[in-house]
Amino acid sequence: MERFAGKNVLLTGAATGIGRATALRLAAEGARVFAVDLNEAALAELASDAVITHVADVSDETSVREAVARAATTLGGIDALVNVAGIHKTTPLATLTLAEFQRLLDVNLLGTFLFCREAMPYLVASKGVVVNTASTSATHAHPFMTAYAASKGAVLAFSLSLAAEVAPSGVRVVAVSPGGVVTPLMTSVAFPEGVDASFYGRIMPQVGFGDPEAIAGTIAYAASSDGAYLTGVELRVDGGSHV
Repeated sequence: MERFAGKNVLLTGAATGIGRATALRLAAEGARVFAVDLNEAALAELASDAVITHVADVSDETSVREAVARAATTLGGIDALVNVAGIHKTTPLATLTLAEFQRLLDVNLLGTFLFCREAMPYLVASKGVVVNTASTSATHAHPFMTAYAASKGAVLAFSLSLAAEVAPSGVRVVAVSPGGVVTPLMTSVAFPEGVDASFYGRIMPQVGFGDPEAIAGTIAYAASSDGAYLTGVELRVDGGSHV
């Protein structure tokens, strides 16, 4: 498929996991991708003729402004913004520090907001699309993930309201909420000692854990012309973990 032939995509969190799979999928479909991440080493491995890499901290306003401006200049415009950058931490409320909570909000929510704000003039010009990565944690109870859930719930609410705000400008906004996906983010999660594993039985995917490519495919659909009638919606991709 060449659904993204001639299209310019700005993608955050591109170095690993869902972001990396998305960069490869969009490039394979003809897109030029401006791939942003803080992981310089992993990002360098992604670089190609179709994927231009840029190291930036999504939670830093100056860094985001520079990344968006460089993306627009390098690509010659922005047709799609895909926000995948995020972090995860599993901590009981009693031991959750203010710094930990704030860091989750800074990366997951503030980073999404900053890229949307800075890229919006270019997206209005191209009648483009925003795809933000939320999570099933945004709408379903996941024990010991209060801070993560709060940040992703905010991303979802932000996305739905932004869709209504920018619809008159011809810009679409879609939220994609992955469930259990095997990524470095998921495999690095450590649960508190002594936790009853049965707490998590009710949120296990019915068909097994997914791979990043499955989510990348959904993102590609939402950002493509095939998803042209989608805006202001959440696409939950969780293998039936919340049926």
